[in-house]
Amino acid sequence: MCVLECASACLTSLCVMAASLEGNAFSTMTGLGGVKTEDIEDTSDEEPNEEVAEDDETVEEQKEPRIRETPEDIKLDAIVNTLAFHPKQDIFAAGDIDGDIYVYSYSCTEGESKELWSSGHHLKSCREVAFSHDGQKLFSVSKDKSVHLMDVEAGKLVTRITKAHSVPINTLLLVDENVLATGDDDGTLKVWDMRKGTSFMDMKHHEDYISGIAVDQAKRILLTSSGDGTMGVFNIKRRRFELLSEFQSGDLTSVAIMKRGKKVVCGSSEGTMYLFNWNGFGATSDRFAVKAESVDCIVPITDSILCAASTDGVIRAVNLLPNRVLGCIGQHVGEPIEQIACSRDSRFLASCAHDQMIKFWDISSLRDMTVSDYRKRKKKDGNLKSLSKKAYGGGDDFFSGLMEDSEPKKDEKEEDEEESDSESDSD
Repeated sequence: MCVLECASACLTSLCVMAASLEGNAFSTMTGLGGVKTEDIEDTSDEEPNEEVAEDDETVEEQKEPRIRETPEDIKLDAIVNTLAFHPKQDIFAAGDIDGDIYVYSYSCTEGESKELWSSGHHLKSCREVAFSHDGQKLFSVSKDKSVHLMDVEAGKLVTRITKAHSVPINTLLLVDENVLATGDDDGTLKVWDMRKGTSFMDMKHHEDYISGIAVDQAKRILLTSSGDGTMGVFNIKRRRFELLSEFQSGDLTSVAIMKRGKKVVCGSSEGTMYLFNWNGFGATSDRFAVKAESVDCIVPITDSILCAASTDGVIRAVNLLPNRVLGCIGQHVGEPIEQIACSRDSRFLASCAHDQMIKFWDISSLRDMTVSDYRKRKKKDGNLKSLSKKAYGGGDDFFSGLMEDSEPKKDEKEEDEEESDSESDSD
């Protein structure tokens, strides 16, 4: 009996121990399982994150740069007076009121427009810059009365004529690779042989500043616009003065040759364009009120269409004969525009104004525009048509709809009339 009780007690102890061992084993297994599960969960969290990060990097590497319709606008530290495009490359030059000259490459690929070099050789405001026809040289004139010639590739000064004029120089025109014409604030015109660094024409027939210079295709006749309200005619070949036009009521601010050399157009401080027949320079053949504060700078785009910049900050496209304001190319809101320039492929127009900005505008549509003699009814809102997406009313511009707010409202009779072609019908 004792033996049975002892055996029973032992069996009971063994069962208890077995149960205890089984519980410990289960606990251990559960603990281990918990660790393994946590490890698995951690691994499952980490591995997808690494894959996502790698995917994001791959997407960023594969993402292409944004292509814009026009190059990005450029902000400078001072007001830019003048612009010029390179004749063979996507490069332009700009001169500011501090006398600095900047040369930039431009591109429609975002972030790729960049400064190539800059020069501070002028002591005072740089008034105008111009590339040579081969694009290897850059000419500039300044308020400091000097003419500079720089190497475009190296960005170095090659030639300096320190006292080219006795007063500040206002404008220049490159006639050919070696002949340069300059006009100053006193109305003096000089024509230079840059190989010798001397002028072979030095004539003063204007009573006020020379604002612009143009030359015919034969490089024979030089035309000047002046603040005294006249256009001057000079013969380069014979090295003589020909005549002055009749006086106009405002300053003549710019001059250009249009209609395959048959017409000359001058902008004025009164917002009127004056047209002259070739070989009929004495009196205007036509005049056209643009209804702008002024027409400070004009650039021909085609034989009939030009772009005109104004003190009101608006760039207008204008057709000549029939005379029409086609619409708005762009604007520097509330800032007078100093100069505009057309790119070598006539795709872009660049402008500079008192806001220290250089802006680019798409003018590719102007080459295909035709203007009919048929008179259409004017829009009653009086707003200019937007000819680029960045212009007023183009949809992407913050100031869309604010165009021409300063113009007085017209009565119903005037709203129904077509914009006058001109004040005269002569051609």
